[in-house]
Amino acid sequence: MAPKSDDAKEGNEPNELTEEKDDQKEKSKAAKKQKSGSSDDLMLKPDSLSEEDRELKERLETCVETLANVSQDPAVTTPLRLTALQMMVQELRTATSSMTSVPKPLKFLRPHYPLLKVTYEKLKKSAPATITGPLLELRARLADVLSVLAMTLSSSPSATMQPRESLKFKLAANDDNLGSWGHEFVRSLAGEIGEEYNARVVEDGVDPESGDEPFQDLLDLVKQIVPFHVTHNAEAEAVDLLIEVQRLQYLLQMQEQLIDETNAQRICLYLVKTADYMSDPDDFVEMLETAYEIYRKQGQYFDALRVGLRMGGERQEQIIPELLKECTDKLMRRQMCLLLGRHGVHFEVPDDFLEGMDGEVELLNELIGNEKLHEQFHKLAQDLDVLDPKTPEDIYKSHLAETGGFSRTPASRRDVQIDSARANLASTFVNAFVNAGFGQDKLMTASSPSSESGSGGNSSGNDNEWLYKNKDHGMLSAAASLGSILLWNVEEGLTQIDKYLYSSEDYVKAGATLAVGILSCGIRNDADPALALLTEHVESGSESPHIIKCAACTGLGIAYAGSAREDVLEVLTPMVESSGSPTSTKMLEVSLAGLALGMIFVGKCDDAVGGTIIQRLMEATDEELDHSHTRYLCLGLALLFLGQMEKADAMVEALKTIEHKKISKYAVTMLETCAYAGSGNVLWVQKMLHECAEHLAEDAEHQMAAVLGIALITMGEDVGSEMALRSFDHLLHYCELPIKRAVPLALAILHISNPEFTIIDQLLRLSHDPDPELAQNAILSLGIASAGTNNSRVAGLLRQLSEFYAKDAGHVFCVRLAQGMLHMGKGLLTLSPFHSDRMLLKGPALGGMLVLLHSCLDLKKTLLDKSHFLLYYLTCAMHPRMLITVSYNDAPVPGGAGGETVEPEVEDVVMEWRPVTVRVGQALETVGQAGKPRRITGFQTHTSPVLLATTDRAELGTEEVVAASGSTSPVLEGIVIVKDNPDYVKSGDDNDNKDKK
Repeated sequence: MAPKSDDAKEGNEPNELTEEKDDQKEKSKAAKKQKSGSSDDLMLKPDSLSEEDRELKERLETCVETLANVSQDPAVTTPLRLTALQMMVQELRTATSSMTSVPKPLKFLRPHYPLLKVTYEKLKKSAPATITGPLLELRARLADVLSVLAMTLSSSPSATMQPRESLKFKLAANDDNLGSWGHEFVRSLAGEIGEEYNARVVEDGVDPESGDEPFQDLLDLVKQIVPFHVTHNAEAEAVDLLIEVQRLQYLLQMQEQLIDETNAQRICLYLVKTADYMSDPDDFVEMLETAYEIYRKQGQYFDALRVGLRMGGERQEQIIPELLKECTDKLMRRQMCLLLGRHGVHFEVPDDFLEGMDGEVELLNELIGNEKLHEQFHKLAQDLDVLDPKTPEDIYKSHLAETGGFSRTPASRRDVQIDSARANLASTFVNAFVNAGFGQDKLMTASSPSSESGSGGNSSGNDNEWLYKNKDHGMLSAAASLGSILLWNVEEGLTQIDKYLYSSEDYVKAGATLAVGILSCGIRNDADPALALLTEHVESGSESPHIIKCAACTGLGIAYAGSAREDVLEVLTPMVESSGSPTSTKMLEVSLAGLALGMIFVGKCDDAVGGTIIQRLMEATDEELDHSHTRYLCLGLALLFLGQMEKADAMVEALKTIEHKKISKYAVTMLETCAYAGSGNVLWVQKMLHECAEHLAEDAEHQMAAVLGIALITMGEDVGSEMALRSFDHLLHYCELPIKRAVPLALAILHISNPEFTIIDQLLRLSHDPDPELAQNAILSLGIASAGTNNSRVAGLLRQLSEFYAKDAGHVFCVRLAQGMLHMGKGLLTLSPFHSDRMLLKGPALGGMLVLLHSCLDLKKTLLDKSHFLLYYLTCAMHPRMLITVSYNDAPVPGGAGGETVEPEVEDVVMEWRPVTVRVGQALETVGQAGKPRRITGFQTHTSPVLLATTDRAELGTEEVVAASGSTSPVLEGIVIVKDNPDYVKSGDDNDNKDKK
């Protein structure tokens, strides 16, 4: 062992090390103390202060000494103390600060807070008789100063600090001039008011419904703070405070003085967006009602109607006639009717609604009924040069699948295409989806022979040839595809379908019956052809074959989706109530009739329909409830309460009484998830996740419905959707197979017609899963997520999948369906149920999507069996993703005396296209931002008409015209009416020419 050195022996080295360590400890303590912002640090050493700061510090300390008068000097009179206090107030109010520094007067006064507080307590305890005017003012002003100082100390409360001390002193000060202390103080005070209000309700047990009296002191401050926030562009903070104290009605009481066209849009936008986070339905309605009243008061009737439609239910039915009656601008009124048509609202303007304007009433009903939708869509296709019909082979592009530089098919068979019933059925659906709404194709409506043949692209001069290349139910779907091809064109479509209605083949006749319903989807026609032609097949006592009854029920459900027609209810109710044998066929009829009723009365909470369906479920035998299509009867019941939240509670309790536990659990889960669809309610998401926690290998249908429910509840809400995606990852890792099979469908719900890169990647991985049902669901989900987008990446992936699963008929069928959805309407259609800047959720559209999604939970017994015709429910969700700008020939034009507009006189009012410059880009969130922030980013400038993706937003790119909706930030989607801007000033060259003349 080496000998120690002399230094070590003497202990010098350890001493030096110890001293060095002590110095480091001292430095670290000092650093921590500096970071903690202790009062010693805030006093600042005199040596480190500038001359000006030292003078200020001494002056303030003198003021504190004079004010406190600890020595009880009789020379220090009340006026002198008041002068000292006024000097302190003056210094505090005039001090400036930055983001990184505290005002110097606050720094110097904070250490004296305890002394000032003691002084205030002494003044407070003074006998009432001795409190004179100056002394009273002194006490009030001191409370004011203490309130400001308490705000700066509240972040690190000491033993002497009480909760909400700043608010306590402010209430004692009784000062009306809050704004003089600055915005930060007002914001801090608002926070403490919210805390105090909740404390009185929770801790003291004060009933918030008991009126204003228990909270009067707080509400007096609120009435000062709200105007301050609104006038200083902090509308969001004003609304937050009113929500905290449950006094949102104050906003309406003050709107005459506070709200104008400059801030109304910001306030209402914040109210509408915040409403989604309200867990209490009453709070949700109150916020929307407030936004509605503000919009209405400002004359922005179009935006008021959007809020009214967001409310839904009975309130929506009251609002629509109110607004249409109140709005005097005819162009805005027409734009409102276009919105009603887009939302699928069944409202008919009465003949005497507008006195002396019968022609206008007829025009409004035409717009609400979407009677011209086909013309506009056809014109859009013509403008974009996509009118030529496409064959399924144009979509499949089978020649691209022959990879490797050589054909895998033997040369002898290369030119021979073998017809397969399943392949032809797939081609039928692809043809129906791709040519939807175009009125012509090369399989069903071809009028001349074509050289192409085979399962990929068969066509013929004989209209019937393609029909007979399908078998039984395949013939039904082939005939029904005419309805999709001729979508929205009722008059022409009926002419082409009519000959099939009298076919000797029951399946062809059934397909034509269904085609009549599909044709009329979302269109209101005076002749009402769907009801007239389909009623005879579903009436009690009808001797129509079983398959025709099923097709007629489905046709009525599609044709009148969302209309809540009582006459259709009377026709379908006996079918739901009926019973008989054989059980399988009868239960299929009952389920499809119940589903049709659910689609017709979607979101209406209709007691008659709900009572009929629940009664049928209770009376059904176990054999009937075990039928694979009973799920559609449950879905019909769930659709009645779509988005109606707590209104479904009574029906949930009734469903729990059904003895068949499997169907009872499934129906309850489906009803709960539909009731809270689009609400973003976190508690219900947690409940659905809890349902998935149990490990079940069989009888797990309710868990699959719960997985879909998570996506349904969070759809349309960005934060909730992101959290749901993380939850789905966990489900894929840890849950049983039935739950995993529903995950790709849930991913598709969150991204309908919105093919995000990450989601497509995840679905692609799942599409190669060893479990066939999981892989098939993932393939169909690829189609749903990319529906109507023509996304080239997804198209390539689906071609690869068609080759990968070439020997598996079920998988190939799913790939074909996905390809059909991807190229839906040749890229001009969308399936997204959201519209109007993603604010409104169209019930029938989501209902149509749910039919497909719940069918996918048991593909073998539904779409891959004989119920593939239910795919046509997707037509309820189809809508052009276009932006067309139009004008009317009777629109007011500038040119009158004094710059007024002139109403031209015309015999026939005509809607004309008016191409204008628009900017299309990615939508940005502007809620709670002051001023006029950019609403889009990465935009491109086009001339209308243009196509809009799900996440796109459009703005007018010229000041020459304005939107007829009258909004300061108009929603440019679908058909938009524009008019000349009366305030538009032409360029300088034009003005110079006018001056010369």
